[in-house]
Amino acid sequence: MPTIYIETYGCQMNVSDSELMLGLLAREGYVRTDDPAAADVLLVNTCAVRDHAEQRVLGRMGELKHYKRPGGVLGVMGCMAQRLGPRLLERVPQVDLVVGPDGYRNLPELIARAASGERAADVAFKSWEHYEDVPPVRGRTSSAFVTVQRGCDYRCTFCIVPMTRGPERSRNLTDVVREVEGLTAQGTTEVTLLGQTVNSYHDGVHDFADLLRAVGAVPGLRRLRFTSPYPTDFTDRVLVAMADTRVVCEHVHLPVQSGSSRVLKRMLRRYDRERYLEVVAALRRAVSGVALTTDIIVGFPGETESDFAETLSLVEAVGFDDAYTFKYSVREGTPAVRIKDHVAEEVKAERLERLIAVVRRVARGKSVALVGTEQEVLVEGRARRGDLLQARTRTNKVALLEGPAAWIGTYRRVRLTGTSGTTFTAWPLEREPALMG
Repeated sequence: MPTIYIETYGCQMNVSDSELMLGLLAREGYVRTDDPAAADVLLVNTCAVRDHAEQRVLGRMGELKHYKRPGGVLGVMGCMAQRLGPRLLERVPQVDLVVGPDGYRNLPELIARAASGERAADVAFKSWEHYEDVPPVRGRTSSAFVTVQRGCDYRCTFCIVPMTRGPERSRNLTDVVREVEGLTAQGTTEVTLLGQTVNSYHDGVHDFADLLRAVGAVPGLRRLRFTSPYPTDFTDRVLVAMADTRVVCEHVHLPVQSGSSRVLKRMLRRYDRERYLEVVAALRRAVSGVALTTDIIVGFPGETESDFAETLSLVEAVGFDDAYTFKYSVREGTPAVRIKDHVAEEVKAERLERLIAVVRRVARGKSVALVGTEQEVLVEGRARRGDLLQARTRTNKVALLEGPAAWIGTYRRVRLTGTSGTTFTAWPLEREPALMG
């Protein structure tokens, strides 16, 4: 049986796409291996959002080429493959295959051609492609990603995604519900709906509010998450659906990118600072105890110290539970390349350091306030270090606890006993005699 090794970089969408690739190749008799040295086919599923991510992949390709056997295949998949296309074959001679997000259906044929010595690239956009007939091979059963929307029509000036994922298109609601029903029948209890601007979902008849209600009604589903939404696509209908659908978790990842209205306008975001804060307030009115996380870019072209100060004050004003923070990275093909007044690298680095300090302080304050509370957690697996289990609350907080391996995939009631600022320690309440039975 031919063996395949896949490494995945980037967002949850890439994780979901890797599961699709495994499903496609499993139908052709391929068997997955976690050892690159044992693989006939080595694939790297890539991210192109920042230059750093691409440089990591290029470095990794230099390492993986040493595992390539005679007649073996080394391929680059995903967003970086889409962005660079055939140029990647020229840049890295050891690469045999370059396939974008809409080309995975042709993988078996492309791999066969590459194994016979024909290097190939497939980076054509296919507006109809949702891989409906492909059963993904997922890594675990208790929780699953379900892609409901592909591509993006928003043209933020800093973002490469419209160029790597193509135009926005949504799956039919009935197809999504059918997939979730299949998952719950196999024991999955938590689902995360994926899309580039997931709450702009519309299949021509149904909107995101309809989707939340329909998926939330699937028997056996206990938790429903989604990522990543666009701030101004939280319509009143969506907010009401979130409030009414019991399984929707109390966590929203709400990318802001900057706290300055002037910078947001340059980014071509469809809101200003005031509108973003209105969305935050609306979410908190609709969903009691909602935890908010975000994405923030520092050093966008033209960002002044005053603009940056507005970002710091926004972090304080919102009280984010956490934030993913980045230095602006020039992306060839994006409109921001043409914007002048680029911020010096040393200034970006210094601002990023200050931003991280504020984010951590605010997040730690939120976390400390939760110590001593009781929470429901889904035990996801073994923690990376020690003999502890890793679990997650409805508000997306990671908690570490002692317990048997049999707890993996189950829900437990715990008391949060301490925090590092982002991760919690927890005590299973079943071990407290007064709460047993």
